[in-house]
Amino acid sequence: MSKVSKQSGTRGLGVTPVRSAYQQIADQLRGLIVSGELAPGDRLPSEPELGQAFGVGRSTVREALRSLSSQNLVYTSRGVNGGTFVADVDPQHISAYLETSLGLLTAGSLTVDELLAVREILEVPAARLAATERTEEELAALRKAVEQENVEAGPQHEHPQEFHILLLTCTHNGLLEVVTQPIFSVLKNRFLRGNAPASFWQQVCSDHGDIVEAIQRGDADTAGELMQGHLHRLRETYLEIDRR
Repeated sequence: MSKVSKQSGTRGLGVTPVRSAYQQIADQLRGLIVSGELAPGDRLPSEPELGQAFGVGRSTVREALRSLSSQNLVYTSRGVNGGTFVADVDPQHISAYLETSLGLLTAGSLTVDELLAVREILEVPAARLAATERTEEELAALRKAVEQENVEAGPQHEHPQEFHILLLTCTHNGLLEVVTQPIFSVLKNRFLRGNAPASFWQQVCSDHGDIVEAIQRGDADTAGELMQGHLHRLRETYLEIDRR
C-alpha cells in the first residue's frame, strides 16, 4: 500500500499526514536558511542538482522553490549569472505577514484582550526606551504628530497610529518595531475605524501629549507609567467595541 493510500485510510486515527515531496524539500531548504547555513546572497544549487540530491524531478524542485519564493526566502535571477539565491530579510515583509496572520486570528481564536496584553508588554518598555534613546529630530517628529492629532485625529486619520510608529522608532530597536506595529495596526483597522466616540480621540491626544513631555525630559519611569495608563484606557474602548 502506498503512503498516500495509507494517509487517506488513517486520517481519522490521529496519524500525522505525510507531507508531499516538494514540501519536504522546501522544509529542508528553509531550515538551512533559518539556521544561517545558507546566508542572504548565497546561490542555491541548480534545479537538476537539487533534483539529483533529493531524488526527485525538476517539477518537484520548482514547486519547492516557488513555495520558498512566496515566503520571500529566495528569489530567481535570469541571465548568465542567474540562478536561485537566498533573499535578504525585508522587515516590511515580516510586519505585513504578521499583520495579515494576526488579522485572521482575530476572526478565530485570538481575542482582543490577548492582543492588548501583548501590546502592553511591548509598548510600555518602548516608551521607557524612547525617553533615553530618542534624538532631537525624533522628539520633534513626535511633537509634530501630537500637534496634527489635536487638529485632525479621528477614525479617518492616521496620526494616532503614526505617533506609536514614531515612538517605536525612537527606541532604535528594529525588531521591536517589526513585532509591535502589526499588533496596533490590526487593533485599529478591525475595531476602531468609525466606531470610537469623539471623547476617545480627545483622550488619545491628551495621553500622547503627556507621554511626549516625559520623553522630552528623559523621564523613563514616567513615560512608561503614562504609556501603561494610556493602554489601559484604550483597552476599555476596544473591549466595549468588541462586545458589540
